Amino acid sequence: MAVTAFAPAKVNLYLHVTGRRDDGYHLLESLVAFVDIGDRLTAEPAASLSLTVDGPEAADLVAIGDDNLVLRAARLLAERAGITAGAALHLDKHLPIAAGIGGGSSDAAAALLALSRLWRTSLEDEALCNLGARLGADIPACLYRRPVWVGGIGERLEAAGPLPEAGVLLVNPRKALPTAAVFAARRGPFGDVGRFAPMPGEAPALARALMPCRNDLTEAAIDLVPEIATVLA
Repeated sequence: MAVTAFAPAKVNLYLHVTGRRDDGYHLLESLVAFVDIGDRLTAEPAASLSLTVDGPEAADLVAIGDDNLVLRAARLLAERAGITAGAALHLDKHLPIAAGIGGGSSDAAAALLALSRLWRTSLEDEALCNLGARLGADIPACLYRRPVWVGGIGERLEAAGPLPEAGVLLVNPRKALPTAAVFAARRGPFGDVGRFAPMPGEAPALARALMPCRNDLTEAAIDLVPEIATVLA
């Protein structure tokens, strides 16, 4: 029996960096939504654990080798649930890596969801989120897969309620920009909270509610990849 899980692109409708912990992790507040484009992961029973990848963005993920987030998530789940069985994983890769849309995190979340079903682990959502957080701060939100307020270093989640349907334009300059590098390059004071209520019911009202908000990583991202400024101009 094959199990398939969709790994949608993640979009931060705003992102405020509100502080920094002693261990170097930044505190943030964000409204996260998911769009209807993404990768697709299929898991089938097998004697050992393996991953094949195809699709327009496959090459960059293959270059990472066995240390990619999909296999790391699979190994962590097997260890946590006491699973000795394997799985043949196949990823149809459409989201570019290091693009700020949670491609790797969403793939890891899809692996946790698909394998939990395939292996019948009976792990609750909270347990899967705790596993995901060990691999990356974005993964708990990607497991949630619905509009969500994100706080802390990414581990604090609260349902945001339904968002109005809206078109989204995603532009990628074809230069990898790892999130950790952007946070490391960020300078300046920390921001305030931007959370608003109630959630607007129509797209124009949502756009107005988001106008006072911003992405506190924009300047750092442009410093690292100047082409982003051209896209935003």
